[in-house]
This record gives sequence, structure tokens and C-alpha cells, in this order.
Amino acid sequence: MSDGLDSLYREIILDHYKNPRGHGVIESADAEAEGQNPLCGDEVSIYVAFGEDGETIDEVKFSGRGCAISQAATSMLTEMVQGRTATEVATLDKDELLEEIGIPLTPVRLKCAMLGLTTLKVALHKAKGTPLPEGIAGFDELDLK
Repeated sequence: MSDGLDSLYREIILDHYKNPRGHGVIESADAEAEGQNPLCGDEVSIYVAFGEDGETIDEVKFSGRGCAISQAATSMLTEMVQGRTATEVATLDKDELLEEIGIPLTPVRLKCAMLGLTTLKVALHKAKGTPLPEGIAGFDELDLK
């Protein structure tokens, strides 16, 4: 990847970190979950409101704190999943989010980037019984509620 493209993606990540989309809380959300990555102290709480059909994601908000990657990736995620169904999001491939992030990540940073997605999938599972992500065992060190 060219340095120019790499720096463009870094700027986008920084923008999402400094001006997160979907930041906040949905009172009486239809689905919610909390995730923590004790390795680096990232914390994310995700709130989902469904549309009238009870299946389409009308709004997603998140609150939390952590490194630029965890917060920016979760911000990007809120834009990506709007208007999709719970089932679609439950089966969302992590590569789709990684493409959005656009820069190569170390295994440690990968866990930071996946915190929001994994937490969102847990929220949908709790609310709708959608399948949990396969390989969630790889996230043993994440604390999900």
C-alpha cells in the first residue's frame, strides 16, 4: 500500500476518534452490551434501537473510552450497520470492518478494532438470539456482558 493511502486511512481513523459518529447512549435501547479489553483498557458499551419491524437497526450508539483504534473502529461500525438487519450484522465478516479501517493491524490492535463489533454481536444475541460470532473463544481476554 502506498504511504499516501496509508496516511489517508490514518487521518480517517483520527477523525473518527476525535469526532466519533454515533457517540452517546440510547435510553431504553432494544439491545445493549458492554465489552472490555483488559489488555489495553478499552471499554465500549453499545446500544441498539430497532425499527418498526423489530429487526432492522434504526440507530446504534456507543459510549466508552480507549485507544484510537477501538473507538474509531466502533464509530465506523455505527455507520456501517445502520439500516441492516440484526441477522445481517450478526454474520458481518470482520474483514468488512477491517477494509473500512484500511490499515494493517497487529494482533493486539486487531482485538482493539474488533471490540465494538464483538460487543454489538453480543448485544444482538442477547436481544434477538442471533448467533454469536464464531471464534469468540479467541476473545477470551475480552470481558463481555
